[in-house]
Amino acid sequence: MSQPAPRGRGAVSGAVPTRFGLATREADGDWRDMQADIDGPGPKLRTTVVEEFPKTIVSFNRSPDIPFDRSLNAYRGCEHGCIYCYARPTHAFHDLSPGLDFETKLFAKPNAVEILRKTFAGRGYKPKPLAMGTNTDPYQPIERDYRITRAVLQLCLEVRHPVTITTKSARVLDDIDVLEKLARERLVAVGISVTSLDPKLSGLLEPRASAPAKRLAALGKLVEAGIPAHVSVAPVIPSITDSFLEAILERAGAMGVQSASWIMVRLPHEVAPLFREWLETHFPDRAGKVMAIIRDVRGGKDNDANFFTRMKPQGVWADLIRSRFQLACRRAGIGQVKIDLDCSQFRPPAADGQLALF
Repeated sequence: MSQPAPRGRGAVSGAVPTRFGLATREADGDWRDMQADIDGPGPKLRTTVVEEFPKTIVSFNRSPDIPFDRSLNAYRGCEHGCIYCYARPTHAFHDLSPGLDFETKLFAKPNAVEILRKTFAGRGYKPKPLAMGTNTDPYQPIERDYRITRAVLQLCLEVRHPVTITTKSARVLDDIDVLEKLARERLVAVGISVTSLDPKLSGLLEPRASAPAKRLAALGKLVEAGIPAHVSVAPVIPSITDSFLEAILERAGAMGVQSASWIMVRLPHEVAPLFREWLETHFPDRAGKVMAIIRDVRGGKDNDANFFTRMKPQGVWADLIRSRFQLACRRAGIGQVKIDLDCSQFRPPAADGQLALF
């Protein structure tokens, strides 16, 4: 039997992962009922932030499935609480729940710019677009206080290093002044992910992300400011969000967005049981159908983790969505313009914080 979801959170539970041999704990159902009668509702979940000071800040990869080879994540965990987030399992490495812990126990990296400057100044460093928002959102609510993302953008502008941003937050407009300057030098591209046009559904899927209308409005303002903007219909969840595909692209196209993509929902490791739990809580009438389609496009499994195929769903359902996407882009006037950023302007800083003369 499903349990009620905590108000304002994506995950239903905070189950501890078993992949690493951690002890599991489950409250007895009778005791839960007695405790509620005696003590009343449990305390409201609060977001906590721990500051950490890593020695490295840029992650390099050689994956053949993603279009970037380096990324920076200013935060670990994400208060947006997107139930489908493929980054949730990273909390398991720290003996924390990929469920509620992932969206309530956050980590910030205040020294990110200091370490990034040293990385840029490193001997032999060669610039390529630095991707932000590939794991956790650079504009989640705590960015309002920490401003780490803004500081990274300012450094990229200073040294003329290209950067890309992926977000589900209209908060990206807080930095439109820096983004405009980067755009004039062909040093930035911003992608905003829109999953549906239903604010109620969005409140269940991604409870603390910006409402869909605000994300679309942010895309329009980026276009008006001359900042290359990309709409990502991601993830597409069959029988939950796929019906919004055409309308999202139509609205984005009407705002002048010229680049779009879609990604089928992925359920690695602990995300699969968390997502199943979410389905049983919010959509019990179609939970079986949703998972059946997901398994169909993933070769009969909840998830395909293999290189070359993990980002390419297969089968009739995947082909149908792919065809719908292509047709919708043509109708919306979205021409799939490739956004090329300029890596030739990069000026390495000196390790002491000054720009190098040569």
